[in-house]
Amino acid sequence: MGADATIVLGIESSCDETAVALVTADRRILAERIASQDAEHAPYGGVVPEIAARAHAERLAPMIEAVLGDAGMALDEVDAIAATAGPGLIGGVMVGLVSGKALAMAADKPLIAVNHLEGHALSPRLADEALGFPYLLLLVSGGHCQILAVEGVGEYRRLATTIDDALGEAFDKTAKILALGYPGGPAVEKLAREGDAKAVPLPRPLKGSKEPHFSFAGLKSAVLRAHESGEHKPEDIAASFQQAAVDCLTDRLEKALREAGPFPALVVAGGVAANQTVRGALEALAARHDMRFTAPPLSLCTDNGAMIAWAGCERLALEPEFAGDPLDFKARPRWPLDPQAEAVRGAGVKA
Repeated sequence: MGADATIVLGIESSCDETAVALVTADRRILAERIASQDAEHAPYGGVVPEIAARAHAERLAPMIEAVLGDAGMALDEVDAIAATAGPGLIGGVMVGLVSGKALAMAADKPLIAVNHLEGHALSPRLADEALGFPYLLLLVSGGHCQILAVEGVGEYRRLATTIDDALGEAFDKTAKILALGYPGGPAVEKLAREGDAKAVPLPRPLKGSKEPHFSFAGLKSAVLRAHESGEHKPEDIAASFQQAAVDCLTDRLEKALREAGPFPALVVAGGVAANQTVRGALEALAARHDMRFTAPPLSLCTDNGAMIAWAGCERLALEPEFAGDPLDFKARPRWPLDPQAEAVRGAGVKA
């Protein structure tokens, strides 16, 4: 299997996006499709696992066929099938992984069981050919908030994680409190542009603390109290919340750099990486430390099939004779990138 000719079909179904893509080892996205479930989950203000799994089951097969058609390819022209095998909502993960297994078996192609977090962690390298290992990664999404030293494909050292809620969850909760609808992150960012980030006194949990981790539960509670007080405009609450979150991120990254640095590059990935205020603050931090800053394009920040396909390409480049993961590979609701990392107090087991 020549590296230059490698084409991988990627399937992503870990949460509420059904996504399929065809990606080459030389960083070309031949075709991709993403089906959002925002309308299905909006009445509930968050993702309902059973609804998500059903939507994946209904949409995935037609999307795979459509992506192959968009690229003008047949399944037997693909070199490998990569599918998210976890972590995530187990019903959705199972739908995607079983589909990947069926395709791999039918076409006699290798199955690559991809860690969803690794898809995010490697996605900046799909868009940035010059990004080499190692790099310091801030992975921020609805389910995860971690700082990782990315030392190679499959080589991750977790430096920090959240002890309670992920930042994406905090954005969604703030949006729900302010009745901004779902998904919450983009709505909070939009409203924050109209507000005063200094207007509402909100806490910066764990800022300046000796432990390296994140905590956002207290910040969510403070947002709720500020809203219920009736003393603040919604746009000021949104702006103040966003600034508090940014201050927490930059403080924890500064600590990671002091204790584990230096690194040649600072990289951000995950859904919250689409937030322009977050990006701007991280770019400034990187500049202060004379580090290169890299963030994937917005299309690669949220869950997508291209990042899963690219993780498959990276795996094949690392192991050219790789015959594939076993077809009985089990879907995993939890799957840490660094299984050797020490457990943290609170809900850090999510990581």
